[in-house]
Amino acid sequence: MGQLLKPDDFVVGLDIGGTKFMAAVMNHKFKVMGRSRKRSKSRKNPSEKAEDRIIRIVEEAIREAGNPVIKGIGAGSPGPLDPATGIIIDTPNLGWKNFPLADILKEHFGVPVVVDNDVNVGTYGEWCFGQVSQCEDVVGIFPGTGIGGGIIINRKLLHGFSGAAGEVGHMTLEVDGPYCGCGKRGCLEALASRIAIAKEVAALAARGDAPYILEHCGTDLANMRSGEIAEAIRAGEKMVESVVRKAAFYTGIAVANLINILSPEAVVLGGGLVEAMTDLYLEEVNRAVKEHAMKFLRKGVKIVPAKLGDDAVVLGAAHMIAEKLSAT
Repeated sequence: MGQLLKPDDFVVGLDIGGTKFMAAVMNHKFKVMGRSRKRSKSRKNPSEKAEDRIIRIVEEAIREAGNPVIKGIGAGSPGPLDPATGIIIDTPNLGWKNFPLADILKEHFGVPVVVDNDVNVGTYGEWCFGQVSQCEDVVGIFPGTGIGGGIIINRKLLHGFSGAAGEVGHMTLEVDGPYCGCGKRGCLEALASRIAIAKEVAALAARGDAPYILEHCGTDLANMRSGEIAEAIRAGEKMVESVVRKAAFYTGIAVANLINILSPEAVVLGGGLVEAMTDLYLEEVNRAVKEHAMKFLRKGVKIVPAKLGDDAVVLGAAHMIAEKLSAT
């Protein structure tokens, strides 16, 4: 990829999550010069609007970077959203409906803004800066609180007719399966997200089959973070391991379906669950792919863990706005 920014150009990458906001100011080499990270909702000021908090963390990141003049802002936000207009269609965690995020940021900072789905942007960040940058066609799957996906075809993000392509978490895997947050039954997200895993693990803890979880997390789903689940497995809790392996295998079935349909060169697996239990996830995903992807289509496909961690979205967003600036 050629040089997109001039040596004195700075851009902002913004990660808008349901639990955290992070802004990073980057120079022309996409090196982070200033950063600010906060919870999505203020404990001191719970009535603070999400957009005001976002503006504040961008301003803090700019100050930490030494107050450079920024040329543009790229943002990854939970969807669904319209990347062409930067309007967030519906994000319940933040209370946004048909919310003009791009226009608000553009008006306040006076610079061009691009907005895309956070998992699209994270997948794009991994493609730009991770270990799959030489690939033409890449699928990203990020199991966490939910399960998001991003698809790159011919080196471009796939948005589809609606603008919101890539909702991998809502692929139906069990027609009569458990209800999903989207209202359907049997989605990958309902079967394999951290919340789905936590529900089963909480039941194990409640009946005494997961003593580590009971001691460290109780039966509250909110306390069952990916790291605690991984620690329980390391402590020898075989039933917890079985629950996670089943979820990882379901994720692998989704990967196999995507390989059969899209024939990507690489699949990137990220998110908190994969970071906490990388070997387990890769083992189960590869097993599912071997069983469910067609042999000719799976041949040579790289299935790799994400490398950028929490910086995937801010890096991807910064690269997106840099591309827009270089094209104008």
